[in-house]
Amino acid sequence: GAYFSNYSAWLSDPIGIKQSSQVVWPIVGQEILNADVGGNFQGIQTTSGWFQMWRAEGITSEVELYWIAIGGLCMSAIMLFAGWFHYHKAAPKLEWFQNAESMMNHHLAGLLGLGSLSWAGHQIHIALPINKLLDAGVAPQEIPLPHEFLINRELMAQLYPSFGYGLAPFFSGHFEQYSDFLTFKGGLNPITGGLWLSDIAHHHLAISVLFIIAGHMYRTNWGIGHSMKEILEAHKGPFTGEGHKGLYEILTTSWHAQLAINLAMMGSLSIIVAHHMYAMPPYPYLATDYATQLSLFTHHMWIGGFCVVGGAAHGAIFMVRDYTPANNYNNLLDRVLRHRDAIISHLNWVCIFLGSHAFGFYIHNDTMRALGRPQDMFSDKAIQLQPIFAQWIQNIHLLAPETT
Repeated sequence: GAYFSNYSAWLSDPIGIKQSSQVVWPIVGQEILNADVGGNFQGIQTTSGWFQMWRAEGITSEVELYWIAIGGLCMSAIMLFAGWFHYHKAAPKLEWFQNAESMMNHHLAGLLGLGSLSWAGHQIHIALPINKLLDAGVAPQEIPLPHEFLINRELMAQLYPSFGYGLAPFFSGHFEQYSDFLTFKGGLNPITGGLWLSDIAHHHLAISVLFIIAGHMYRTNWGIGHSMKEILEAHKGPFTGEGHKGLYEILTTSWHAQLAINLAMMGSLSIIVAHHMYAMPPYPYLATDYATQLSLFTHHMWIGGFCVVGGAAHGAIFMVRDYTPANNYNNLLDRVLRHRDAIISHLNWVCIFLGSHAFGFYIHNDTMRALGRPQDMFSDKAIQLQPIFAQWIQNIHLLAPETT
Protein backbone atom coordinates (compact mmCIF):
# COMPACT_ATOMS: atom_id res chain seq x y z
CA GLY A 1 0.00 0.00 0.00
CA ALA A 2 2.86 2.42 0.73
CA TYR A 3 4.65 2.18 -2.64
CA PHE A 4 2.57 0.56 -5.39
CA SER A 5 -1.02 1.47 -4.48
CA ASN A 6 -3.48 4.10 -5.69
CA TYR A 7 -4.67 4.76 -2.13
CA SER A 8 -4.60 8.57 -2.42
CA ALA A 9 -6.61 8.48 -5.66
CA TRP A 10 -9.11 6.02 -4.16
CA LEU A 11 -9.48 8.24 -1.09
CA SER A 12 -10.53 11.17 -3.28
CA ASP A 13 -13.19 9.08 -5.10
CA PRO A 14 -13.90 5.79 -3.28
CA ILE A 15 -16.99 4.97 -5.37
CA GLY A 16 -15.61 5.71 -8.85
CA ILE A 17 -12.06 4.34 -8.42
CA LYS A 18 -11.23 0.70 -7.67
CA GLN A 19 -8.40 -0.17 -5.30
CA SER A 20 -5.11 -1.59 -6.51
CA SER A 21 -1.83 -2.24 -4.72
CA GLN A 22 0.04 -4.18 -7.39
CA VAL A 23 1.26 -3.22 -10.84
CA VAL A 24 2.57 -5.99 -13.11
CA TRP A 25 5.74 -4.99 -14.95
CA PRO A 26 5.83 -5.21 -18.76
CA ILE A 27 7.84 -8.43 -19.04
CA VAL A 28 6.91 -10.75 -21.97
CA GLY A 29 3.45 -9.24 -22.22
CA GLN A 30 2.43 -9.80 -18.60
CA GLU A 31 1.23 -6.19 -18.33
CA ILE A 32 -2.00 -7.40 -19.95
CA LEU A 33 -3.02 -8.41 -16.39
CA ASN A 34 -3.22 -4.74 -15.36
CA ALA A 35 -6.78 -3.42 -15.39
CA ASP A 36 -7.88 0.19 -15.70
CA VAL A 37 -9.11 0.79 -12.15
CA GLY A 38 -9.81 4.51 -12.70
CA GLY A 39 -8.02 7.67 -11.65
CA ASN A 40 -5.37 7.24 -14.39
CA PHE A 41 -4.07 4.10 -12.68
CA GLN A 42 -3.57 0.62 -14.08
CA GLY A 43 -2.95 -2.40 -11.89
CA ILE A 44 -4.45 -5.57 -10.45
CA GLN A 45 -7.63 -4.77 -8.53
CA THR A 46 -7.41 -5.85 -4.88
CA THR A 47 -10.45 -7.07 -2.97
CA SER A 48 -9.01 -7.34 0.53
CA GLY A 49 -10.77 -4.35 2.11
CA TRP A 50 -7.47 -2.81 3.27
CA PHE A 51 -8.22 0.61 1.79
CA GLN A 52 -11.56 0.83 3.61
CA MET A 53 -9.88 -0.17 6.86
CA TRP A 54 -7.10 2.38 6.42
CA ARG A 55 -9.65 5.14 5.82
CA ALA A 56 -11.54 4.11 8.97
CA GLU A 57 -8.26 4.32 10.91
CA GLY A 58 -7.66 7.88 9.66
CA ILE A 59 -4.76 7.19 7.27
CA THR A 60 -4.69 9.87 4.56
CA SER A 61 -1.50 9.25 2.55
CA GLU A 62 0.97 6.62 1.40
CA VAL A 63 3.69 8.24 3.54
CA GLU A 64 1.72 7.36 6.68
CA LEU A 65 1.40 3.77 5.42
CA TYR A 66 5.17 3.71 4.90
CA TRP A 67 5.86 4.73 8.51
CA ILE A 68 3.26 2.27 9.80
CA ALA A 69 5.04 -0.49 7.87
CA ILE A 70 8.39 0.50 9.44
CA GLY A 71 6.76 0.55 12.89
CA GLY A 72 5.25 -2.88 12.25
CA LEU A 73 8.66 -4.20 11.18
CA CYS A 74 10.25 -2.93 14.40
CA MET A 75 7.46 -4.46 16.49
CA SER A 76 7.81 -7.81 14.71
CA ALA A 77 11.57 -7.79 15.48
CA ILE A 78 10.81 -7.16 19.18
CA MET A 79 8.25 -9.98 19.19
CA LEU A 80 10.71 -12.31 17.45
CA PHE A 81 13.27 -11.59 20.17
CA ALA A 82 10.61 -12.06 22.89
CA GLY A 83 9.67 -15.42 21.38
CA TRP A 84 13.29 -16.59 21.38
CA PHE A 85 13.85 -15.28 24.94
CA HIS A 86 10.78 -17.00 26.40
CA TYR A 87 11.55 -20.28 24.66
CA HIS A 88 15.31 -20.59 25.11
CA LYS A 89 16.35 -18.33 27.99
CA ALA A 90 13.38 -18.09 30.37
CA ALA A 91 10.86 -20.70 29.27
CA PRO A 92 7.79 -20.88 31.55
CA LYS A 93 6.94 -24.10 33.38
CA LEU A 94 3.96 -26.18 32.28
CA GLU A 95 2.07 -25.16 35.45
CA TRP A 96 2.16 -21.54 34.26
CA PHE A 97 -0.18 -22.43 31.40
CA GLN A 98 -2.56 -24.18 33.82
CA ASN A 99 -3.18 -21.09 35.96
CA ALA A 100 -6.58 -20.35 34.42
CA GLU A 101 -7.62 -17.61 36.85
CA SER A 102 -4.50 -15.49 36.35
CA MET A 103 -4.72 -16.03 32.61
CA MET A 104 -8.36 -14.91 32.53
CA ASN A 105 -7.65 -11.79 34.61
CA HIS A 106 -4.73 -10.72 32.42
CA HIS A 107 -6.43 -11.49 29.11
CA LEU A 108 -9.72 -9.85 30.08
CA ALA A 109 -8.31 -6.70 31.69
CA GLY A 110 -5.04 -6.33 29.78
CA LEU A 111 -5.55 -7.74 26.31
CA LEU A 112 -9.27 -7.11 25.74
CA GLY A 113 -9.90 -4.27 28.22
CA LEU A 114 -6.87 -2.04 27.70
CA GLY A 115 -6.71 -3.12 24.05
CA SER A 116 -10.28 -1.92 23.43
CA LEU A 117 -9.63 1.24 25.46
CA SER A 118 -6.54 2.15 23.44
CA TRP A 119 -8.38 1.45 20.18
CA ALA A 120 -11.30 3.64 21.35
CA GLY A 121 -8.74 6.36 22.15
CA HIS A 122 -7.29 6.15 18.63
CA GLN A 123 -10.75 6.24 17.07
CA ILE A 124 -11.87 9.24 19.14
CA HIS A 125 -8.70 11.35 18.83
CA ILE A 126 -7.48 10.42 15.33
CA ALA A 127 -9.98 8.48 13.20
CA LEU A 128 -13.18 10.41 14.01
CA PRO A 129 -12.00 13.95 13.15
CA ILE A 130 -10.18 12.82 9.99
CA ASN A 131 -13.19 10.80 8.77
CA LYS A 132 -15.54 13.68 9.56
CA LEU A 133 -13.45 15.96 7.34
CA LEU A 134 -13.23 13.31 4.59
CA ASP A 135 -17.01 12.82 4.69
CA ALA A 136 -17.44 16.59 4.37
CA GLY A 137 -15.43 16.52 1.13
CA VAL A 138 -12.14 17.95 2.40
CA ALA A 139 -9.20 16.82 0.24
CA PRO A 140 -6.94 14.30 2.05
CA GLN A 141 -3.81 16.44 1.56
CA GLU A 142 -5.51 19.42 3.26
CA ILE A 143 -6.41 17.51 6.44
CA PRO A 144 -4.06 18.22 9.40
CA LEU A 145 -1.58 15.51 10.37
CA PRO A 146 -2.84 12.99 12.97
CA HIS A 147 -0.67 14.24 15.84
CA GLU A 148 -2.12 17.74 15.47
CA PHE A 149 -5.52 16.46 16.60
CA LEU A 150 -3.82 14.96 19.66
CA ILE A 151 -1.94 18.05 20.83
CA ASN A 152 -4.30 20.82 19.68
CA ARG A 153 -7.55 20.70 21.65
CA GLU A 154 -8.90 23.81 19.92
CA LEU A 155 -8.69 22.01 16.58
CA MET A 156 -10.74 19.10 17.96
CA ALA A 157 -13.25 21.48 19.57
CA GLN A 158 -14.03 22.94 16.13
CA LEU A 159 -15.24 19.50 15.00
CA TYR A 160 -16.55 18.17 18.33
CA PRO A 161 -17.50 21.05 20.68
CA SER A 162 -17.52 18.87 23.83
CA PHE A 163 -13.70 18.66 23.58
CA GLY A 164 -13.73 22.25 24.79
CA TYR A 165 -15.01 21.06 28.19
CA GLY A 166 -11.93 18.87 28.75
CA LEU A 167 -12.20 16.12 31.38
CA ALA A 168 -14.61 18.00 33.66
CA PRO A 169 -17.75 16.14 32.43
CA PHE A 170 -15.93 12.81 32.90
CA PHE A 171 -15.01 13.41 36.54
CA SER A 172 -18.35 15.05 37.38
CA GLY A 173 -20.37 12.17 35.90
CA HIS A 174 -21.98 14.23 33.11
CA PHE A 175 -21.06 11.71 30.42
CA GLU A 176 -23.95 12.84 28.17
CA GLN A 177 -21.94 15.95 27.28
CA TYR A 178 -19.63 13.71 25.23
CA SER A 179 -22.53 12.52 23.05
CA ASP A 180 -21.28 14.41 19.99
CA PHE A 181 -18.45 11.89 19.46
CA LEU A 182 -19.74 8.94 21.55
CA THR A 183 -23.04 8.34 19.75
CA PHE A 184 -25.72 5.66 19.66
CA LYS A 185 -27.30 6.44 16.29
CA GLY A 186 -27.71 2.92 14.94
CA GLY A 187 -27.92 2.17 11.23
CA LEU A 188 -25.41 3.21 8.58
CA ASN A 189 -23.69 6.45 7.63
CA PRO A 190 -25.55 7.57 4.46
CA ILE A 191 -22.34 9.00 2.96
CA THR A 192 -20.07 5.96 3.35
CA GLY A 193 -22.57 3.09 3.74
CA GLY A 194 -20.67 1.90 6.83
CA LEU A 195 -21.53 1.90 10.50
CA TRP A 196 -21.17 5.28 12.20
CA LEU A 197 -17.56 5.51 13.40
CA SER A 198 -18.74 7.45 16.46
CA ASP A 199 -21.00 4.46 17.30
CA ILE A 200 -18.01 2.13 16.90
CA ALA A 201 -15.83 4.31 19.17
CA HIS A 202 -18.62 4.33 21.78
CA HIS A 203 -18.86 0.53 21.49
CA HIS A 204 -15.13 0.01 22.07
CA LEU A 205 -15.08 2.41 25.02
CA ALA A 206 -18.08 0.66 26.61
CA ILE A 207 -16.76 -2.89 26.23
CA SER A 208 -13.33 -1.82 27.47
CA VAL A 209 -14.97 -0.76 30.75
CA LEU A 210 -16.79 -4.11 30.96
CA PHE A 211 -13.63 -6.11 30.20
CA ILE A 212 -11.50 -4.18 32.70
CA ILE A 213 -14.13 -4.90 35.39
CA ALA A 214 -14.27 -8.55 34.28
CA GLY A 215 -10.49 -8.74 34.64
CA HIS A 216 -10.90 -8.38 38.42
CA MET A 217 -13.30 -11.30 38.72
CA TYR A 218 -11.09 -14.36 39.31
CA ARG A 219 -9.25 -15.43 42.46
CA THR A 220 -5.45 -15.51 42.26
CA ASN A 221 -3.08 -14.71 45.17
CA TRP A 222 -5.79 -13.18 47.36
CA GLY A 223 -8.86 -14.76 48.92
CA ILE A 224 -11.34 -12.69 46.94
CA GLY A 225 -12.87 -13.63 43.59
CA HIS A 226 -14.16 -16.64 41.69
CA SER A 227 -12.48 -19.98 41.09
CA MET A 228 -13.02 -21.50 37.63
CA LYS A 229 -13.11 -25.04 39.03
CA GLU A 230 -15.65 -24.09 41.72
CA ILE A 231 -17.90 -22.30 39.21
CA LEU A 232 -17.85 -25.28 36.84
CA GLU A 233 -18.57 -27.85 39.53
CA ALA A 234 -21.33 -25.73 41.10
CA HIS A 235 -23.30 -25.72 37.84
CA LYS A 236 -25.39 -28.87 38.07
CA GLY A 237 -28.71 -29.10 36.28
CA PRO A 238 -31.60 -31.28 37.50
CA PHE A 239 -31.05 -33.89 34.75
CA THR A 240 -27.29 -33.70 34.15
CA GLY A 241 -25.81 -36.01 36.79
CA GLU A 242 -22.45 -34.77 38.08
CA GLY A 243 -22.60 -31.76 35.76
CA HIS A 244 -19.23 -30.20 34.92
CA LYS A 245 -17.23 -32.23 37.45
CA GLY A 246 -13.90 -33.31 35.95
CA LEU A 247 -14.04 -30.94 32.97
CA TYR A 248 -11.65 -28.40 34.57
CA GLU A 249 -8.99 -31.11 34.88
CA ILE A 250 -9.50 -32.10 31.24
CA LEU A 251 -9.03 -28.55 29.99
CA THR A 252 -5.90 -27.91 32.10
CA THR A 253 -4.16 -31.20 31.27
CA SER A 254 -5.17 -32.01 27.67
CA TRP A 255 -3.85 -29.71 24.96
CA HIS A 256 -6.09 -31.40 22.39
CA ALA A 257 -9.24 -30.72 24.44
CA GLN A 258 -8.23 -27.07 24.87
CA LEU A 259 -7.37 -26.72 21.18
CA ALA A 260 -10.61 -28.43 20.10
CA ILE A 261 -12.77 -25.96 22.04
CA ASN A 262 -10.73 -22.95 20.90
CA LEU A 263 -10.88 -24.03 17.25
CA ALA A 264 -14.63 -24.68 17.41
CA MET A 265 -15.28 -21.28 19.02
CA MET A 266 -12.91 -19.46 16.66
CA GLY A 267 -14.52 -21.13 13.64
CA SER A 268 -18.04 -20.30 14.80
CA LEU A 269 -16.98 -16.71 15.45
CA SER A 270 -15.42 -16.43 11.98
CA ILE A 271 -18.68 -17.62 10.37
CA ILE A 272 -20.65 -15.10 12.46
CA VAL A 273 -18.21 -12.34 11.39
CA ALA A 274 -18.65 -13.37 7.73
CA HIS A 275 -22.39 -12.75 7.95
CA HIS A 276 -22.20 -9.58 10.03
CA MET A 277 -19.60 -7.90 7.80
CA TYR A 278 -21.95 -7.64 4.82
CA ALA A 279 -25.10 -6.93 6.87
CA MET A 280 -23.45 -4.20 8.95
CA PRO A 281 -20.29 -3.07 7.09
CA PRO A 282 -17.88 -1.72 9.73
CA TYR A 283 -15.68 0.26 7.31
CA PRO A 284 -16.46 3.24 5.04
CA TYR A 285 -17.35 2.37 1.42
CA LEU A 286 -17.14 -1.36 2.07
CA ALA A 287 -20.87 -1.76 1.39
CA THR A 288 -20.59 -0.64 -2.25
CA ASP A 289 -17.40 -2.58 -3.09
CA TYR A 290 -19.14 -5.81 -4.09
CA ALA A 291 -16.03 -7.78 -5.09
CA THR A 292 -14.51 -7.06 -1.67
CA GLN A 293 -17.78 -7.98 0.08
CA LEU A 294 -17.81 -11.35 -1.69
CA SER A 295 -14.10 -11.94 -1.02
CA LEU A 296 -14.37 -11.12 2.70
CA PHE A 297 -17.43 -13.35 3.11
CA THR A 298 -15.72 -16.27 1.33
CA HIS A 299 -12.49 -15.70 3.30
CA HIS A 300 -14.17 -15.80 6.71
CA MET A 301 -16.42 -18.76 5.78
CA TRP A 302 -13.41 -20.82 4.64
CA ILE A 303 -11.48 -19.98 7.80
CA GLY A 304 -14.55 -20.79 9.91
CA GLY A 305 -15.08 -24.10 8.14
CA PHE A 306 -11.44 -25.19 8.55
CA CYS A 307 -11.39 -24.21 12.23
CA VAL A 308 -14.64 -26.08 13.01
CA VAL A 309 -13.36 -29.21 11.23
CA GLY A 310 -10.05 -28.83 13.11
CA GLY A 311 -12.01 -28.59 16.36
CA ALA A 312 -13.76 -31.89 15.60
CA ALA A 313 -10.43 -33.52 14.65
CA HIS A 314 -8.65 -32.47 17.85
CA GLY A 315 -11.73 -33.40 19.88
CA ALA A 316 -11.43 -36.90 18.41
CA ILE A 317 -7.69 -37.04 19.20
CA PHE A 318 -8.50 -35.99 22.79
CA MET A 319 -11.06 -38.80 23.07
CA VAL A 320 -8.55 -41.38 21.85
CA ARG A 321 -5.41 -40.22 23.70
CA ASP A 322 -6.38 -38.18 26.75
CA TYR A 323 -9.88 -39.20 27.86
CA THR A 324 -10.12 -41.30 31.03
CA PRO A 325 -13.63 -42.73 31.66
CA ALA A 326 -12.87 -43.32 35.36
CA ASN A 327 -12.39 -39.57 35.95
CA ASN A 328 -15.57 -38.62 34.10
CA TYR A 329 -18.28 -40.84 35.57
CA ASN A 330 -21.78 -39.46 34.91
CA ASN A 331 -20.62 -35.91 34.12
CA LEU A 332 -21.82 -33.98 31.06
CA LEU A 333 -19.22 -35.43 28.70
CA ASP A 334 -19.90 -38.99 29.84
CA ARG A 335 -23.66 -38.50 29.47
CA VAL A 336 -23.29 -37.11 25.93
CA LEU A 337 -21.13 -40.12 25.00
CA ARG A 338 -23.70 -42.55 26.44
CA HIS A 339 -26.46 -40.86 24.43
CA ARG A 340 -24.49 -40.66 21.19
CA ASP A 341 -26.66 -43.20 19.36
CA ALA A 342 -29.84 -41.17 20.03
CA ILE A 343 -28.09 -37.86 19.24
CA ILE A 344 -26.62 -39.08 15.93
CA SER A 345 -29.87 -40.76 14.79
CA HIS A 346 -31.83 -37.57 15.52
CA LEU A 347 -29.27 -35.44 13.67
CA ASN A 348 -29.55 -37.92 10.81
CA TRP A 349 -33.32 -37.54 10.37
CA VAL A 350 -33.16 -33.77 10.85
CA CYS A 351 -30.58 -33.51 8.03
CA ILE A 352 -32.68 -35.76 5.78
CA PHE A 353 -35.79 -33.68 6.59
CA LEU A 354 -34.06 -30.38 5.80
CA GLY A 355 -32.39 -31.69 2.64
CA SER A 356 -35.58 -33.27 1.29
CA HIS A 357 -37.68 -30.18 1.89
CA ALA A 358 -35.05 -27.80 0.49
CA PHE A 359 -34.87 -29.99 -2.63
CA GLY A 360 -38.67 -29.97 -2.71
CA PHE A 361 -38.63 -26.21 -3.31
CA TYR A 362 -36.36 -26.71 -6.32
CA ILE A 363 -38.60 -29.47 -7.72
CA HIS A 364 -41.67 -27.26 -7.21
CA ASN A 365 -40.03 -24.31 -9.00
CA ASP A 366 -38.83 -26.49 -11.90
CA THR A 367 -42.31 -27.97 -12.30
CA MET A 368 -44.06 -24.60 -12.22
CA ARG A 369 -41.56 -23.18 -14.75
CA ALA A 370 -42.12 -26.20 -17.04
CA LEU A 371 -45.91 -25.73 -16.82
CA GLY A 372 -45.59 -22.03 -17.66
CA ARG A 373 -46.76 -20.86 -14.24
CA PRO A 374 -43.97 -18.52 -13.01
CA GLN A 375 -46.44 -16.72 -10.72
CA ASP A 376 -46.65 -19.91 -8.60
CA MET A 377 -42.88 -20.24 -8.10
CA PHE A 378 -41.01 -19.37 -4.92
CA SER A 379 -39.11 -16.18 -5.76
CA ASP A 380 -38.87 -12.51 -4.85
CA LYS A 381 -41.43 -11.64 -7.56
CA ALA A 382 -43.91 -14.46 -6.93
CA ILE A 383 -44.40 -16.43 -3.68
CA GLN A 384 -41.93 -14.78 -1.30
CA LEU A 385 -40.11 -16.64 1.46
CA GLN A 386 -39.26 -13.78 3.80
CA PRO A 387 -36.62 -14.28 6.54
CA ILE A 388 -39.12 -13.22 9.21
CA PHE A 389 -36.94 -14.09 12.22
CA ALA A 390 -33.92 -12.19 10.86
CA GLN A 391 -36.16 -9.22 10.07
CA TRP A 392 -37.56 -9.36 13.60
CA ILE A 393 -34.07 -9.29 15.17
CA GLN A 394 -32.93 -6.48 12.87
CA ASN A 395 -36.05 -4.49 13.75
CA ILE A 396 -35.26 -4.89 17.47
CA HIS A 397 -31.73 -3.61 16.80
CA LEU A 398 -33.24 -0.61 15.03
CA LEU A 399 -35.66 0.13 17.88
CA ALA A 400 -32.91 0.29 20.53
CA PRO A 401 -31.18 3.48 19.28
CA GLU A 402 -34.52 5.07 18.31
CA THR A 403 -35.92 4.85 21.84
CA THR A 404 -32.80 6.09 23.69
